[in-house]
Amino acid sequence: MGETIRYGLVGTGMMGVEHIQNLLVTPGVELVAIADPVESSRNGAKAALGGKSVREYETANDLASDGGLDAVIVASPNHTHRATLEPLFAAGVHILCEKPLATTVPDARWVVEQAKASPKLFWTAMEYRFMPPVAEFIRELHEHKVGRLRMLSIREHRFPFLPKVGDWNRFSANTGGTMVEKCCHFFDLMRLIVKSEPVRVYCSGAMDVNHVGERYPQGIPDIIDNSYTTVDFANGVRAMLDLCMFADGAEEQEEITAVGGEARLDVFIPSGDIVFSPRVGFMNPKHVDRRTVGVDETALKAGSHHGSTFYQHQEFAKAIRTGHPPLVSAHDGLMAVAIGAAAELSAREKRAVDMAELLG
Repeated sequence: MGETIRYGLVGTGMMGVEHIQNLLVTPGVELVAIADPVESSRNGAKAALGGKSVREYETANDLASDGGLDAVIVASPNHTHRATLEPLFAAGVHILCEKPLATTVPDARWVVEQAKASPKLFWTAMEYRFMPPVAEFIRELHEHKVGRLRMLSIREHRFPFLPKVGDWNRFSANTGGTMVEKCCHFFDLMRLIVKSEPVRVYCSGAMDVNHVGERYPQGIPDIIDNSYTTVDFANGVRAMLDLCMFADGAEEQEEITAVGGEARLDVFIPSGDIVFSPRVGFMNPKHVDRRTVGVDETALKAGSHHGSTFYQHQEFAKAIRTGHPPLVSAHDGLMAVAIGAAAELSAREKRAVDMAELLG
C-alpha cells in the first residue's frame, strides 16, 4: 500500500454518502470504487463526490475483484452484511463494516471468526463512541470521577427511521429489529463504559405510533418505536436504555447519565454539555459544574452523527497505517447484536432473557 489508502464503498445510500463526505475531508485517502445495485443510489454517491470519477459496480463480488483496493466500507442494508463480507474477506482488504454487524447472532459469530482468521484490519462502525462529548464523558468515568459506577442510563428521544430504498428498514427480518438496528450503538456504549459483560436483559417495547398505517406487499411493519431496556452486568452495574422514536421535538436527542457512590455525571447531545454533580449531603448547597465539549466544524458538516463519523475515519485510517488493532472489534459488534437480540426476544415474550440463551 502506498501513501494514499484506496477505498471501496459497498452501499451508497444515506449512510454511504455520509462516509463519502467524511472520506473527502480525511487526509491521505481516496475513494476509487463504489458498488450498489440501485442506480439512483450510485448517482447520489457520484453527486456527493462532486464529479470525481470512480469505478462503478452493482455487487460486492464485482467490487472485491477490482484488485486495486486497500480498504472497503460496508454500508449496505443490515441483512446483506454477511453476503457482502464474504468476497471482501476473500479479497484480503481492510474492512470497516457499518452497524449492526449482522441481524442475527449466528451471522455475527461468523463475522468474528472470519475477522480472526484475516491478517487485515476489521472494524465495526460504532460512531457514537467517537462523538467528542461522549468520548470525554467516558474518559472521565474511567478515571473514576463518580467513584465506583453503580448505575448507567441512556435516553434517545428522536425522529422515526428515515425512508430507505424499498423501505427495507420497516421490517425486523431486514434490520434485526429496532433493538439491534438502532440500539446496538447504545448497548456497545454500555459495555465500553461499564467494562463488564451483560448477563441478563429485560425489554418492554412496542410499535405504538410510527408506521402503524403502512402496508407493503411483503407485509406489515413490525419495528419497535419505543421501549425501556434494562441490562444487568456481571460486575453488578445496572444499565437502562429509554428509547422513543416519535419525540422529534426533544431539545437533546441523547442523554447519558452515570451515577457512582461519589457523584453523578451527565452528557447531552447535540449541545455537547457535560454536567458534574458531586454528592453534597442533605440540604447542603449543590456544586454543579457544567461545561461544553466542542466539535470541529469540518467534522460536523461532514455528517449527521455529531462529527463522530469523521473522528472514526481518522482512527480507522491511522490503524491501517500503523497496524494497530481496531478500537471497535468484530467481537464488540457481536456483543452489541447479542444484547439487541436479547432485548427483541424479551419484548416479544415479555420476560427477562439470560445472555447465555443466545451466546451459550
